[in-house]
Amino acid sequence: MKKSYLLLHVAILLAGFTGIFGKLISLNEGLLVWYRVLFSSIILFVVLQVLKKSSKESFADKFNIGKIGLFLTAHWVFFYASIKYSNISIGVVCYCLTSLFTALFEPVINKKRFSTLQLLLSGLTLIGISLIFHFDTSYQLGIILGIISSSFAALYTVFNEKLVSKFQSLTINYYQMIGGTIGLGVILPIYLYYFPAPSLLPGISDFWYLILLSSFCTVTLYVLFAESLKKLSAFTVNLSFNIEPIYAVILAFIFFNEGKQMNISFYIGCSFVILSVILQGLLSTKEKD
Repeated sequence: MKKSYLLLHVAILLAGFTGIFGKLISLNEGLLVWYRVLFSSIILFVVLQVLKKSSKESFADKFNIGKIGLFLTAHWVFFYASIKYSNISIGVVCYCLTSLFTALFEPVINKKRFSTLQLLLSGLTLIGISLIFHFDTSYQLGIILGIISSSFAALYTVFNEKLVSKFQSLTINYYQMIGGTIGLGVILPIYLYYFPAPSLLPGISDFWYLILLSSFCTVTLYVLFAESLKKLSAFTVNLSFNIEPIYAVILAFIFFNEGKQMNISFYIGCSFVILSVILQGLLSTKEKD
């Protein structure tokens, strides 16, 4: 269990950098995500070849794994759109609503009873997001996109939890990246028609940022994410990821000086989010004792 928590928090630390790359890369959100899943697919293919992991999954298994990757791809598109229409801090704080959506979706999908405790803890996060939502009307579109992003992230985690008991983490992520590459690739021409981009190809700096994003903040992150799901519940994993904004906001303050854009309402809202994470950690520890 301790190893699972350690892997989870390494993944959370890596996740803190995803928003930074989203701001640094000049491509629009659709192209950014498509190159991210494409590069990740290539990297995972090389890794699997080096490790000599032969594919034993049936076509149906590959398809079922790949289609779950569409939830992750949709999450990323809306996540980066949220950042580009607001800022890094807003995008990552909205991601915290993933735990609320998980508390709502998981009982329905897995046919379980709703957890009052999970809903109460998620309610604290919702209060925090509400406070942040009202601090500046110019960021409301970014917040709405961030909320949509978190709903797809919750769906991804709930469905992914079922896969980790059957397949290896590298295999899961490989076929999910392929699924995302094909799925987003099909709709990308339509997407670019309505949201045109000045350039379809990444520049030199964008190319290297995408390599770093794909290697560390995608392949490494989501392998660790899948490993942690083998021992921890989807709700615990998603609520723990609420710590990500702490890392991301600090990085955004350092690299982009975003602290000047925030007021007291933003910080009070963040406090509610952090409180929900601390309470979840304390309650989880108490349950094990």
